[in-house]
Amino acid sequence: MLTQILMAGGQNAGANSGGSGLIMIVLIIVIFYFFMIRPQTKRQKEEKKFREALSKGQEVVTISGLHGKIKEVKEATVLLEIANNVVVELEKSSIAMNTATAAPASEKK
Repeated sequence: MLTQILMAGGQNAGANSGGSGLIMIVLIIVIFYFFMIRPQTKRQKEEKKFREALSKGQEVVTISGLHGKIKEVKEATVLLEIANNVVVELEKSSIAMNTATAAPASEKK
């Protein structure tokens, strides 16, 4: 009889732990959303806004590290002058940042 009571108690504890397990899963999903997914989407929106606002004469840095001045902005590409009489055509998505807003590495310490 004692074993039947203990087994019944164990079954009830298992049902309760399922509910707390569900709560933990939901809590983990919420934490992932606020610490990983939401900041990433915010960053992507800011990058898209920056790339849409590119204009002629703006000094930028590409993802590969090329520094240059925008000579012409097209629909999906830009013409970037990286040296005197050296102009390359790049996708807008390869522009990383504006050099006016980027601080040199020596100042970031």
